[in-house]
Amino acid sequence: MSDEEPAAASRRLIYGRRRGRKFSPTRETTFADWLPRLSIALPSADGVLDPAALFAQPMKAYWAEVGFGDGQHLFALAQANPEIGFLGVEPYEPGVAKLVSHIAARVSTGGPDNIRILMDDARLLLKALPDNSIARGFTLFPDPWPKKRHQWRRIVNADTLSDWARLIPPGHELRLATDVPDYQRWMLRHILAEPRFDWLAETSRDWLQRPADWPASKYEQKAIAAGRTPHYYRLRRV
Repeated sequence: MSDEEPAAASRRLIYGRRRGRKFSPTRETTFADWLPRLSIALPSADGVLDPAALFAQPMKAYWAEVGFGDGQHLFALAQANPEIGFLGVEPYEPGVAKLVSHIAARVSTGGPDNIRILMDDARLLLKALPDNSIARGFTLFPDPWPKKRHQWRRIVNADTLSDWARLIPPGHELRLATDVPDYQRWMLRHILAEPRFDWLAETSRDWLQRPADWPASKYEQKAIAAGRTPHYYRLRRV
């Protein structure tokens, strides 16, 4: 099997347990009440998803994060950029529920309602969005799938980078990060093979130091505390 399996693109691919431990009664209620209003409804096959239709108010631009984990990075960005509409994808309920709780608390007290969520296979969203519709994209610290036979499951691959290149207009950014050395090499190989993106690094500091406008996540902080070295990749659409 090659490192990227062609047949994978035609079906949903979600691995592992989606639910995890039971939620507290409060979180369960918040999740049940709020997720439906925050959820992204995908169009039928070959349909196009207009991100503007997901929000009650006009947005200056739309950013998307694939695999947001517990949503810490996504939520911080949304708080700092209330004029941006955020599309977040995460298939696993514990992380989605945590983000939903934060959104519910913020919106209930008059805060901006600028995050929408897809709890499904990220590729479904990437395929459904129209060309040049996402001004900035993120895939940060994704599951590395370390076993050789599982590496075709990695969410950073030639197909998804091609999708991002279609979605992100020239001059705008895609941001990737990982703390796993093998995945760092994998990401770089695929980045350099996609001619529609320029890697913005000029010195090693550029990929070893988190940019100032890049909120740190709990996972990232734990990785650093454990002695792992995150690599941060900023790519500009050409």
